[in-house]
Amino acid sequence: MTSTEKLLRALVALPSVNPAFLPAGHKHAGEQAIAEFLATVGARAGLDVELQPVQPGRPNLIARLAPRGTTKQRILLAPHLDTVPAADDQYTPTAKMGRLHGRGACDTKGSVAAMFSAMCELAHGDRRPAETEIIFAGLVDEESCQTGSRALVARGMKADLAIVGEPTKLSVLTAHKGNIWIRVETTGKAAHGATPQLGRNAVHAMAPIVEAFETDYRAQLAKRKHPLLGTATSNIGVIRGGTQANIVPGSCAVEIDRRTLPGETDADVTREVKELLKKHKVKAEFSFIKPGACLPMETDPGLPLVRHFMKSIGQAKPQGAQYYCDASVLSVGGTPSVIFGPGDIAQAHTADEWIELDQLERARRILVEFLHSLP
Repeated sequence: MTSTEKLLRALVALPSVNPAFLPAGHKHAGEQAIAEFLATVGARAGLDVELQPVQPGRPNLIARLAPRGTTKQRILLAPHLDTVPAADDQYTPTAKMGRLHGRGACDTKGSVAAMFSAMCELAHGDRRPAETEIIFAGLVDEESCQTGSRALVARGMKADLAIVGEPTKLSVLTAHKGNIWIRVETTGKAAHGATPQLGRNAVHAMAPIVEAFETDYRAQLAKRKHPLLGTATSNIGVIRGGTQANIVPGSCAVEIDRRTLPGETDADVTREVKELLKKHKVKAEFSFIKPGACLPMETDPGLPLVRHFMKSIGQAKPQGAQYYCDASVLSVGGTPSVIFGPGDIAQAHTADEWIELDQLERARRILVEFLHSLP
């Protein structure tokens, strides 16, 4: 068993579920324990470690490896520490047929283990870069509101390149979609179900909106294509209306997931939704319901450090991701960012999450060799 696998096993065994998905006070909620564990491991390896408070019981872990000489550039390794919930048996790491099973093994404790092991190896060895500072940032809350990466940016953290840990099957991704959540609400008039003619049904008023989003708007978005990300999309994920069968519903709301491409803005989406409602002559209110901007990201693959990283793993062309992650926040904050890590996004959030151990070890080796190659 490699040291990277041992570290990953320990991380999986420390539940760090995002509290947004759990009842208050749940035993598995929060990233405190995993951050403290990594701080101890990092300090023993000679890293300069710090717990930066983000929310109560939810600190970012910062571990720094200073260069042998004067700092002339900075590399940020930035996976997230939180996971989605799981059954209790998923917090017991289990190895089967070359895979390690357990919550977070793929998303993204595999990246945490590979990146942190690479940092510790450089700290122990005599080949640390002469002019490049390496910083590991274990971030909280990526699965919900990205408060960890937002707090890091607010504190002024910038680097010449951020490698954001997500399961990419060891490919370098230079772009990902943005994410806007929209709520559309219709208002009716409540009445007794026996006399519906005395009311005005808000669910019925919502029906043409659902139809418009699923047909006209979807077709409109399908015409927009990005070479790495495909088309813009929308999905109605939630509908709520009425309280019981014998009451005419006085209100109805839908929540829509809109995935944006580079170049699309919140203002563009606002205009499109208004035009859609006007076209179908529906009276409704709409709002954005995410607390922070979740913009699309696109990093120039021609940047020297990005090009060097891609070349170091033999990748000729950049790739993109359909999902949203911390890379956008760091990029908007002034740090060119790419996404990289072991594992397959298809395994993330599944009932039997796993990662290939061979891929985990290859991720560590790739990172070590890349970091060794820096001045």
